[in-house]
Amino acid sequence: MMHAYPEGGPVASSVKGESSTQESAKLSPVEHQKAVSNYLRGTLAAELADTSLDHFNDLNKGLLKFHGSYQQEDRDARKNRDKTGVARSYIFMIRLKLPGGQLTADQYLAMDDICGRYANGTLRITTRQSFQLHGVLKANLKATMAAINEALLTTLGACGDITRNVICCSAPLPDAARAMMREHCQQVAQALTPQAARRAYHEIWLNGKPFTAECADEEPLYGKTYLPRKFKVAFALPHDNCTDLLAQCLGFLVVTDNGQPHGRPIGYDLYCGGGQGQTNSRADTAPLLAQAIGFIEPDEVTEAAQAIVRLYRDHGNRADRKRARLKYVVHDWGVNKFREVFYRDYFPYPYRPPRGLPISGVDLHHGWHGMGDGRWFLGLSVENGRIKDEGTLRLRSGIRAIVSRFRCDVRLTTQQDILLCGFHTNDRPVVENLLAEYGIPKPESLSLVQRWSMACPAIPTCGLAITESERALPHVIDQLEMVLQELGLQDEPISVRMTGCPNGCARPYQSDIGLVGRSGNKYTIYVGGDRLGRRLNQELMDLVPVDQIVPRLVPLLRLYKQQRNPGESFGEFCTRLGPAVLRTHLENVN
Repeated sequence: MMHAYPEGGPVASSVKGESSTQESAKLSPVEHQKAVSNYLRGTLAAELADTSLDHFNDLNKGLLKFHGSYQQEDRDARKNRDKTGVARSYIFMIRLKLPGGQLTADQYLAMDDICGRYANGTLRITTRQSFQLHGVLKANLKATMAAINEALLTTLGACGDITRNVICCSAPLPDAARAMMREHCQQVAQALTPQAARRAYHEIWLNGKPFTAECADEEPLYGKTYLPRKFKVAFALPHDNCTDLLAQCLGFLVVTDNGQPHGRPIGYDLYCGGGQGQTNSRADTAPLLAQAIGFIEPDEVTEAAQAIVRLYRDHGNRADRKRARLKYVVHDWGVNKFREVFYRDYFPYPYRPPRGLPISGVDLHHGWHGMGDGRWFLGLSVENGRIKDEGTLRLRSGIRAIVSRFRCDVRLTTQQDILLCGFHTNDRPVVENLLAEYGIPKPESLSLVQRWSMACPAIPTCGLAITESERALPHVIDQLEMVLQELGLQDEPISVRMTGCPNGCARPYQSDIGLVGRSGNKYTIYVGGDRLGRRLNQELMDLVPVDQIVPRLVPLLRLYKQQRNPGESFGEFCTRLGPAVLRTHLENVN
């Protein structure tokens, strides 16, 4: 399936004029459901209390997302169901809203306890630096939510048509730019938290027990129907775009006075309109990169975020959920019109042109790093974000042992990895001995292609998945490791991202190699993006069986070895030649 906007160019939108034309008769059914939900209450409490039910009705299933949970089906169990009609095996995913990916030692240990008590015994790091629990039963939903809140964590707004987890680089490095970014990340997350929904959340999950002194009766920012679709916010640095800023609805790119990493931070370039998802059957949908809107000063950050939310609330497409994301407002209007409406109607500060600092790097933050106060943090690579014990790799037990012993803070990254923070120098040998004891590899012992790979959960838990992803990618990476070693390309940091459907949760459309589930065990292969997140890739081959992915890529990798320019990445090489030329070479080989 080709991108809707071939070669990165636009096509005519099916939505004419401003996206805000939303007569009631044209609203999607979801909009009506939100309108009558009484600020996301629905009848969730009643269905939750009904022990004869193992799932929720369609209305409550949709509202449940706003509270941080998805109703799912165990698709492995589905395969084993008796064909005479055994009932579905319902399970629930619960996701934290964890701004900046930060947890204390006590909070991490609480989540580890919860996943063992109520979920499937694993913690899943998301691509938005949060945790997901999988396999929770309806009978345990309320107890799980209560336990999470007891740890001073929340799930409110982790899913649904709302501002999702606000992300920023989680590495506790000591420069002023990162300190400013982390502070603003927390402020924006707080400012975009729904108010009336917070009251409903505590009524349903905590028996009305208040979390804060006051909760509003209405939603002053979002209104009764919240946003047209999900809304994603990120902070990043030009030299470390580890949050994939250009994939976000709203992005804040740090600007320093001298344009250098350790300069004095003076504000942000504001970006809008990024997003990954597309619909195979819709030629007017596509992944898009965020565009620079303007420069803002530090004391304007919260107001800017709220202003963009209001603009999206008012002008997002509420009739067609396939084109409801903010990226289509930016695309349909064009940057100039979007900028005009933003500054004229929503943001009470003068327009200042974006400074235009280029994105120049990404850091996975693996290994040992100094925190600037005589302490250290350790970044560990977590394959596809799944913290579990399996065979000789006892990752979950090992991390628990380290966190319990040293009471270290924990940070999650948007690359699905984990940072353990706050060690003294003389702790390091002990930590490394514990890694060895639990079979946890040091990142430097792993191949680059594995360290730069990501996958979404997909089957068996995600109802949208068409194909496998998390369980399929390790085998693909194993094959790629051998091929890259044979070709002498093992030192090339080639990013590979796989998703089980075109929604793109693991951001496959910006990677060197993107693998997107298409049908059964078949995938669409995209090439030409880059690990810095600056460029979308393009379709190379469609409907490729999973066991043919690497064999189909081998001639291309061999060509890269032979014809690349000095310092040229694999994505740059594929972009320079273009899909048509690459396909010609592949056909000649075949």
